Amino acid sequence: MQVMTPRGPAMVEIDEAADPRLLLVLTHGSAGGVDAPDLLAVRDAALGVGATVARVTQAFRVAGARAPGSAARQDEAWETVLAELRARLPGLPVVQGGRSNGARVACRTAKAVGAVAVVALAFPLHPPGKPERSRADELRGAGVDVLVVNGDRDPFGIPAAEDAARLVVLPGEGHDLKRDPARVGETVAGWITGYV
Repeated sequence: MQVMTPRGPAMVEIDEAADPRLLLVLTHGSAGGVDAPDLLAVRDAALGVGATVARVTQAFRVAGARAPGSAARQDEAWETVLAELRARLPGLPVVQGGRSNGARVACRTAKAVGAVAVVALAFPLHPPGKPERSRADELRGAGVDVLVVNGDRDPFGIPAAEDAARLVVLPGEGHDLKRDPARVGETVAGWITGYV
């Protein structure tokens, strides 16, 4: 399904649970897509616990850009997509999330869209090699519980446990979380069941 945003069209793929108890909205990182192994594993595991899953290709990616542009513009487009999804699937609690840059968007907009929680996969705490440019404030500012799943070999850093409701650090995983995506999916599915 296509959603027109102030930044152009976004594309949404919806996988509906048989008896949905929750809407999980996921998005990609700056240069990736919604078919990343960790996002697909989360989708599959979440469907198994009664979550309808919407995977959003943001407007900047639909337009062919690799960089999202300003946070304000990206967030504005995201909020438009969430309003459309809430209208189409009313009455379900919303957990939103994504990987890398998508996790940042989910944290920044959680309160504005009425999400009950955020799933942050490979949250990019800082640019590689620049720990002084921390983005921990985005995690702390989400205003809802945040699950962070990061690899212990992530060059973007690992958030502190106190900056999230739950921090899971997976050994041997890098920023792409593709070594054992099923484990990522199981972790998220187990956590989101607390929000239905």
